[in-house]
Amino acid sequence: MRKNLSKLAVSLVLMSVITAVSFAQTKESPSGGRLEGTWNVRVSIINCQTGGVIRSFDSLGQFMVGGTLLDSTSGTAQALKTPGEGVWDHTAGSNYRFKFKSFTFDAAGNYTGYTVIQHDATLANTGDSYESSGTLEVYNPARVLVATGCSTTTATRFGF
Repeated sequence: MRKNLSKLAVSLVLMSVITAVSFAQTKESPSGGRLEGTWNVRVSIINCQTGGVIRSFDSLGQFMVGGTLLDSTSGTAQALKTPGEGVWDHTAGSNYRFKFKSFTFDAAGNYTGYTVIQHDATLANTGDSYESSGTLEVYNPARVLVATGCSTTTATRFGF
């Protein structure tokens, strides 16, 4: 009988740990849905001082369980850059942040540096859309910052 109670206690502890880990990995927001999934993203490069839109283009973002992300964009030809790879996390309520990096190349295939994009995002209460804003930093191959910029996004879930 004691053996069975010990096994039951161990099983309950393991189930509690698994549940806690699973909950932590979903990054659920108490006031909105979750950010995990694939998103249709409309990116607007903006003037940092005036907020005026310089240009806009479509991207596809994928936020994965565990806090990693992938970004593909129509803003730069894929032959001239790698997909963006990065991280994201839940900050509070319906708020998240993400950061990703991609490497850039010239038309001859020579490495020209990399870009780092960092945004703060707010997920809608429905969990089906978000808006974000943030910065981009452009570095040369020597890791020297050569340009900065600002951008905003609006996104909707990609799905059936």
